[in-house]
Amino acid sequence: MRQILAVIWDTIEVAIIALIVVYLIRTFIFQPFFVEGSSMFPTFKNGDYLIVDELTYRFREPQRGEIIVFHSPQQEKDYYIKRIIGLPNEEVEIKEGNIIIYNKNYPKGFVLNESYLLDNQTPGDLKISLKENEYFVLGDNRYASYDSRAWGTFTEDKIIGLVRLRIWPINSVKAFTEVNYQY
Repeated sequence: MRQILAVIWDTIEVAIIALIVVYLIRTFIFQPFFVEGSSMFPTFKNGDYLIVDELTYRFREPQRGEIIVFHSPQQEKDYYIKRIIGLPNEEVEIKEGNIIIYNKNYPKGFVLNESYLLDNQTPGDLKISLKENEYFVLGDNRYASYDSRAWGTFTEDKIIGLVRLRIWPINSVKAFTEVNYQY
C-alpha cells in the first residue's frame, strides 16, 4: 500500500512541477497566438498558429520590419498582429502609395521598400510624428488592415512580443527573422 501511495505522490509531484514550468514559460518566455483575419496576408493567413517570443524586448528595442503581437490601443483585452514600420522619434509619411521614413539619420527621408507585400503599395495619405517610445504599425495586407493609419501610434508597454515561429499549418512551418531594408 505504501508503494502505491509513493507512486501516486511521485506522479502528483511531477505533474505539479510540469504545470509550474509550463506556466512560467508561457507567462514569461513564449506564448501561442492564433491568427484571426486577413490583415497580415500573405505573410500569415487566417488560422495560422504562431509562437510569440516575450523575452527579446526585455533586452533590446523593437526594430523596423519585425512582426509583433500587442494589446489594442483602444481595448486592452484585444490583441493585434502587425509589422513595425515607424520607430520612436521618427516621422512616417504615406504618399502616392509609398511609405517615407524621416529620422535623424535620414532627415530628407527614405522610401521603405517592402518586398514582402504583394504589390508594394500602401493606400492613403498620412503624415505622423512619433514621440519617444511610440511605434507605428501596419498589416501586410494594406487594403484590408485596421492599423496605425486608423488609430495612430501606441507605446512599447502595449507590446506582448515578437513573432518567432509559425507552427500551423504543418506544411507552412517557418521561423521568422529580421527584415533587412535597403535604404
